[in-house]
Amino acid sequence: MAARKLSEQHEVSLIYRKEAVGKHFDLPKFRLPCLSHIDLYTLFRMVAIIRQNGIEVVIPTKRKDYLLGGLAGKMTGAAMILRLGADRKLKWPWQRFMYHTLSNGIIVNASKIKKTLLETGYIPEAKIRVIYNGLDIAELDRRRSEQTVAKPFPVTITGLGRLTWNKGYDFLIRSFSRFVEASGNRDAGIVLIGDGAQKKEFAKLADELGLADRVLFPGFQQNPYSWLAASDIFAVTSTNEGLPNALLEAMYLGNAPISTRAGGVEEVIDDGRNGLLLDYGDEEALASALQLLVKSPERRAEFARQATTRIVEQFSMERMASEIASFCREVAAKR
Repeated sequence: MAARKLSEQHEVSLIYRKEAVGKHFDLPKFRLPCLSHIDLYTLFRMVAIIRQNGIEVVIPTKRKDYLLGGLAGKMTGAAMILRLGADRKLKWPWQRFMYHTLSNGIIVNASKIKKTLLETGYIPEAKIRVIYNGLDIAELDRRRSEQTVAKPFPVTITGLGRLTWNKGYDFLIRSFSRFVEASGNRDAGIVLIGDGAQKKEFAKLADELGLADRVLFPGFQQNPYSWLAASDIFAVTSTNEGLPNALLEAMYLGNAPISTRAGGVEEVIDDGRNGLLLDYGDEEALASALQLLVKSPERRAEFARQATTRIVEQFSMERMASEIASFCREVAAKR
């Protein structure tokens, strides 16, 4: 996420799995299959890359890469700092080996995740650093201006992410149905950007509730920022999150946010000031939140203004890159 900004002052190399990721980075990069936690070909290629390029710190960002990164670090003497972006309890014995024994440091993007890790009892607090996600504002502005998306509804409610159960889009659709039934509103509609295993189930639910023309599924969008710029309200209805980048992007692009109290969301949304918070599964509360923001353009605009200000002031890419570099220096110095 911060590799491009870090590369302005440090030597940064990228190991990536998918070409769609690698093509966005103009820095030394190596494509490896990373087929599993114990992909020996990838492991030994990583070891060679680390040694040949004098890499001092390895930062895996996906769970399936933690073991590979940790073993490669042990085999080369490089420090391994894993990055954890979701709030998950560590329940299995092997997780102690991965998160504590193999790692020299852990970056999390929310204080809530740090608190969960400390509950294990075996990860020392000094090993964990909270570094909030940062946005490349200039890049966001450039990408959103690349195309124009016609506003789908007079009041557009958007969700962005994998269309899977944990994202709670069934909860959103049912709550929206409650709102429509209670208010008789005909102006608002939902746009769910992305693909996933439950796309058909969500579409079927919308159809069963008589909302087939009010819930749109445009699929995966290579450039979702124009869609977000055409939206009024951004909904995070997940059962579990870290601090979702999509939320930060939507807040910067002028959306009033509504979110479940998942992961670190409460660290960016100040309930009643720059957005609304509610508990997962409370359809009445979500329907009421939608009612408030759909019916009050003034409240919606004020939340959106406050949300954008919050992102600009506290979630810059420069701040994120600086904090990552500082933590890397601290961890490497202890090796």
